[in-house]
Amino acid sequence: MPITAGRARGDAVEAVALSHLQAHGLQLLARNAHSRGGELDLVMLDADVVVFVEVRYRASAAFGGGIASVDARKRRKLVHAAQVFLMRNPKHAQAACRFDVVDASGDPAAPCLQWLRDAFRADEA
Repeated sequence: MPITAGRARGDAVEAVALSHLQAHGLQLLARNAHSRGGELDLVMLDADVVVFVEVRYRASAAFGGGIASVDARKRRKLVHAAQVFLMRNPKHAQAACRFDVVDASGDPAAPCLQWLRDAFRADEA
């Protein structure tokens, strides 16, 4: 399957977000973890907490930024994908978890990032 311009842009933004999170002490567990119900952009470890990170890029915030685009439907899909990830990775199944969103905007090669820790909870999805 050919890589589209949108996918290449998304990969570039995710790479910048990953570097940012690693600079803040998080460790990568998985990138683009697919399950039948969805995909997790980044799965990271923050001390002993498993962090599921959704990276959202918007060229501008004219229609609400990336954080606003993580609506109830998207949150449910992320929670389901996280449950699948934990079932497939029993080493982390009992760990505390959180859902973060990284809102990226501007130039995809050097985006402006806003990291929202604990953006939502699984029981709110």
